[in-house]
Amino acid sequence: MIERIELREIHLALRTRFEISSGFKDTRRIILVTLTAGDQTGWSECVVGEEPNYSYETTDTAWHVLIDFLIPAVLGRDVAEIAAFLEATPLVRGHRMAKAALEMASQDWEARGKGISLRDQVGGVSDKVPVGVSIGIQSTDQALVSTVASYLDEGYRKIKIKIKPGRDVDMLRAVRERFPDAPIMADANSAYRLRDASHLRQLDELGLMMIEQPLGHDDLLDHARLQREIETPICLDESIRSVGDAKLALELGAGRIINIKPGRVGGFRSAVAIHDLCREHQVPVWCGGMLESGIGRAHNLALASLPGFVIPGDISASRRYWDRDVVIPEFTIDEGMMAVPSGVGIGVEPDLERIAALTDRLATFEA
Repeated sequence: MIERIELREIHLALRTRFEISSGFKDTRRIILVTLTAGDQTGWSECVVGEEPNYSYETTDTAWHVLIDFLIPAVLGRDVAEIAAFLEATPLVRGHRMAKAALEMASQDWEARGKGISLRDQVGGVSDKVPVGVSIGIQSTDQALVSTVASYLDEGYRKIKIKIKPGRDVDMLRAVRERFPDAPIMADANSAYRLRDASHLRQLDELGLMMIEQPLGHDDLLDHARLQREIETPICLDESIRSVGDAKLALELGAGRIINIKPGRVGGFRSAVAIHDLCREHQVPVWCGGMLESGIGRAHNLALASLPGFVIPGDISASRRYWDRDVVIPEFTIDEGMMAVPSGVGIGVEPDLERIAALTDRLATFEA
């Protein structure tokens, strides 16, 4: 029975400003969740952003939904029931990131209770996974080329470059000319419309791995039309919030690759179902990132160890984003690979002293 749930918001400064088509971040407000039953505690991270530009969920809406609706509904329940309950509850429509925070904490708790790793709990098979890096929009092409060079030197196996109208084709061409064989992709975060198809068709000459979420988050039909007009594979991100969305996208031919973020789709239960569907249809998947701390990164690594994750994920080293992470040990890469923690649960230890020092608000609930 769940006896105690604790939410805390920490503020963690990014090492460098991170810009996408809809805005920029230099600090993250991160919600951490602990779920306690008996002598075991599970940890997770709610991956919401500060503004509603990626999702309608934000740090403040998730805090509200968790403390006023979801936590009261799950306190006192059997931990093993949480995933199914959150998926089926009529109390809260949507708010998958808030739900995922509880579901993923319950998965960590279950793994700890069994004495196994979170990787084993969710069905993962790999001891290490290939990783990529996401680069925010840079001020100049020269700055971007220099940044790409530094990450290739570090061994990252996929370079994701954020784009927006006015900072796209010519910028990417400069990178491709400098690095003719580098594994490069573009991420638009819904910055374009179908009327931009002729412009986006210029990307076909650059040999990109994919263009991620070029059109609206809720427009699978136009994505299908665009995919018929360009050769570059479309990867769907914001459009995929459930296994139902994935089924529809595959039926329409709205993309050839899917980015699975466990927080975005409601947790591991949904993420694994999407993985299984895509594997059945021979559609490659990879694990995206949401500027997580090491706690969220540990969860992403567990998911990315499933066999269908054949494209390097956005699971960069801790020092890519933070001067100091909130887990021990921090995450590092070796020749473009990152070890999947094999210890019990998430496999790394939350740095309790640092987390306490970074905490700006705290809410505790007991059954």
